[in-house]
Amino acid sequence: MLLLGLTGGIAMGKTTVAAMFARRGVMVIDTDAVARLLVEPGQPALAEIIAEFGTGILDSRGNLRRDALAGIVFADSSARSKLEAILHPRIADFWQAQAAEWRRRGVRIGMIIIPLLFEIGAERHFEATICVACSRASQATRMSLRGWTAEECRQRIAAQWPAERKIELSDYVVWSEGVLEVADAQVERILMQLTA
Repeated sequence: MLLLGLTGGIAMGKTTVAAMFARRGVMVIDTDAVARLLVEPGQPALAEIIAEFGTGILDSRGNLRRDALAGIVFADSSARSKLEAILHPRIADFWQAQAAEWRRRGVRIGMIIIPLLFEIGAERHFEATICVACSRASQATRMSLRGWTAEECRQRIAAQWPAERKIELSDYVVWSEGVLEVADAQVERILMQLTA
């Protein structure tokens, strides 16, 4: 099986580009979605997060208030490291188990979306890495549409390596500016090269 790692800066189009690969038959796991599953009520990871950060990160029904936790961890790198120590090993176990299952089933191409792929050294697990990137102006516009303040945007960008560094380390790049058809054509070319 050809296993691909997809990364990129925040709000640069990873989910959109991954959907383009999925439409072409690529199996996709989004580690952000895995992280959301891991913090559901009753999950061991949520219990550890509560023990570390307190019950103030929960709503009245015991669900994680992701905005409250984000406010803590993006303002304090040591707090972010503690959260990553709780979640990252579990996330890696999940997608690696799924990739092993894909191999058993004879899946031809799989893709794992990992925003911090290079930051955590996960590139060694993949036959090829793909970075989704756009201009800083487009990134800023897309982030503002999510309702984040300028400071929240700055903190989230600072929590990742610069897009330029990810581009340099990646085997392929999808530039996600402009109309979707342009990115879609890039996805088509990458798949043709990988499967030639």
